[in-house]
Amino acid sequence: MNSAHAAVDIEGAERSGQIVLVCEHASNAFPAPWGELGLTPDQRDAHIAWDPGALGLARGLAAKLEAPLVAACQSRLIYDLNRPPHHTGAMPVQSEIHEIPGNAGLTPDDRSARTEALYLPFHAALGGLVAERLARGQATALVTVHSFTPIWFGQPRAVEFGVIHDADPSFAQAVLEEARRVTELDTRLNEPYSGADGVCHTLALQATPMGLPNVMLELRNDLIADPAAQEAMAATLAPVLQAALSRITANNGEAA
Repeated sequence: MNSAHAAVDIEGAERSGQIVLVCEHASNAFPAPWGELGLTPDQRDAHIAWDPGALGLARGLAAKLEAPLVAACQSRLIYDLNRPPHHTGAMPVQSEIHEIPGNAGLTPDDRSARTEALYLPFHAALGGLVAERLARGQATALVTVHSFTPIWFGQPRAVEFGVIHDADPSFAQAVLEEARRVTELDTRLNEPYSGADGVCHTLALQATPMGLPNVMLELRNDLIADPAAQEAMAATLAPVLQAALSRITANNGEAA
C-alpha cells in the first residue's frame, strides 16, 4: 500500500556548508494508511516512537552550520529509517518493554509496502542530495542526530553526549576530543550505543561507500527537552563539529 504522506523532508538543500545533517527519528507522526499501530497517546509521545528533541537540535545545528537537513516525517515504529529492510528493528513488534500491536503479524507484502513507501524514498532523497553536492565539487560530511533516554530498563545513564562511528572513526574521534576540550558534557565514544548494535545503517549506506567523513550524535534527551535547551545545545555543538571537521580535513585533505 502506498501512502500520499511524505516520507522525507529536506530543509535548506541549497545550503553550502560542509555538513549534511540527517534526523531519521525526527517525528512521532502516525499518518494513514498505517495509523497509530494500536498504541496509547503516551506511547506515541515516548522515546519508542521517535527521538524527542532531536529535530529541534538538528534544526539549530543546520542554521549555525549552513547545513542541509534531511528528516523523517513519520514515527520510527512504522519504519525505522536507520535500519535495513531485513532488520527486525525496521518494523519492530516490540520496542523496549512495549509491544507494538500494529506491527504484529506483518506479511512480506506489508513489509515491502512500508519499505517502498518510506525507506526507499528517504534514502533516495538523501543519496540524491549527497550525489548532487559531490557532482558540484562541494565538500561533504554526514552527521546524523539522535537522542536517548536518561534511564534504560531502570538503569540511569551518566553519559550525556554519545559520539558513534561506522568504519572510519576519524571524525567521531575528533568530535569526542573537541567536545571534551570545550564543553562540560560527559562525552563518550560509542556510548550508549555503537555500530555493533546496528545503529549506523545510514552512515554505512550513505557515507562509508563514498568515503565521506561521518558521525552519529546521541544526546541525552533531558538535555534537549524544550526549544531553549535545543538551541543552547546547538550553540554548544556547532563549533565542536566545525572544529572537528576542520581538523580532519586539514590532516587528510578536504572532505570528499
